[in-house]
Amino acid sequence: MAATGTITGKLVDILRATQVEDIPPEALEIARQVCLDGLGVMIAGAGEPLGLARITFDYTRQLGGGPEASVIAGGFKTSAFNAAYANGTLGHALDFDNTWWPLNHPTSPTLPAILALAERDGAAGREVLRAIVLAFEVQGRMRVASAAIEAGQGFHKPGVSGLIGAVTGAGVMLRLEASAFRRAFGLAGSRAGSMSANTGTMTKSSHSGHAARMGVECATLASMGWTATEDIFGKGGFFALFYGAETSDPELFLKDFAAPYRMIDPGVGFKKHPANYFTHRPIDAAIELAEENDLQADEIERVVVDFPRFEYVNRPNPETGLDGKFSVQYATVIALLDRKVKVASFSDTRRFADDVVALLPKVTLNMRDDIPRSFQDCFAIVRVTTRDGRTVERRCDRPRGMWGLPLSRDERLAKFRDCCEGALDSSAIGEVVERVEGLLEADSVGGLMDIVRGATPVFPEKS
Repeated sequence: MAATGTITGKLVDILRATQVEDIPPEALEIARQVCLDGLGVMIAGAGEPLGLARITFDYTRQLGGGPEASVIAGGFKTSAFNAAYANGTLGHALDFDNTWWPLNHPTSPTLPAILALAERDGAAGREVLRAIVLAFEVQGRMRVASAAIEAGQGFHKPGVSGLIGAVTGAGVMLRLEASAFRRAFGLAGSRAGSMSANTGTMTKSSHSGHAARMGVECATLASMGWTATEDIFGKGGFFALFYGAETSDPELFLKDFAAPYRMIDPGVGFKKHPANYFTHRPIDAAIELAEENDLQADEIERVVVDFPRFEYVNRPNPETGLDGKFSVQYATVIALLDRKVKVASFSDTRRFADDVVALLPKVTLNMRDDIPRSFQDCFAIVRVTTRDGRTVERRCDRPRGMWGLPLSRDERLAKFRDCCEGALDSSAIGEVVERVEGLLEADSVGGLMDIVRGATPVFPEKS
């Protein structure tokens, strides 16, 4: 099949032709930020309250594999395939990994694949940044072409667009020739899939892990001569199958590719809270409301949250702390009670604490048809009525960290330090920051991965 004239062929030609020198400095800087945020979230994910990391580490050891690439906070190395899986799963374990518009989680499926191959093959840091930028761009353009599919419906995005991003990153790192790159995407079409029905369970996190591993696998098999369709995005019907013929437009996939990079416009959203992004508006509003009015739990009579009609996060009685990450009601309660939302907020211990159990039934989610459903345009209002008859409210239109309202460098570094607190000492945290910020000049990522491999998982304190 000719390398040009097909959607997949054109994509591969762009990817192979784009070198670090062609990428704007702003995009490379954001790629560094993505790398640091992703490593921090993986380290924090190793302490996921329900034991997801423990199972992941044990499972990864059972898989075997030569010591090629680091399992972050696992203290051991395994094959690049298995390291990508483990680290991808950690990266999405807390739902703390970054996102953007149209909604997707672009880091957790891709960064683990890229770092695993970079560590195994001794690749320079500049190649890691190049792969991150291109993997993000492919995912972003894929979601533009499928923007009519709302988050929470059908396939969970990291297992579809995230997998294609992982193949992109792995193919770039392996410097696949054109036919192999096209075949790697074709093979990925038979590896894609992840059901949103598993939201609130450990399986959701594994969608990113599976995507990262399959990205490495597809690129590797294609490099060895494995055959697959060479136009999965055109005649192969990828968009029609996973996104629907009526709700996707493959022609938008490559339109305006890298002009500008979507990392730059609309930008990347770095999460401030370790919960589903739709809960961030009520969280921010509730924290401000509690602080400004010094609200105490025993004086709250009723809480109403005005919200768009979006059933995905309508979970009035989450079954576990992990399930609470996808509950507007629970997230609002934690924000009102604790005035901050952290990893331990989604442990079973916190979920079933007396103050949470007492306040949760008092929260009503008022889904309004006049509030836009689009994440980009929606808003939330938290309204609290106290026992003495007062009613106070706060509206949030754009949560901190959302694209267009980025976290400052100090805020991003504070998040990274919080993720690593107890897992790495202060000098190691500082060295990771220094190494990531110097990736463009780094000869390899080996020293960086040595540090994060040795991080100690920190589990939330019991209360």
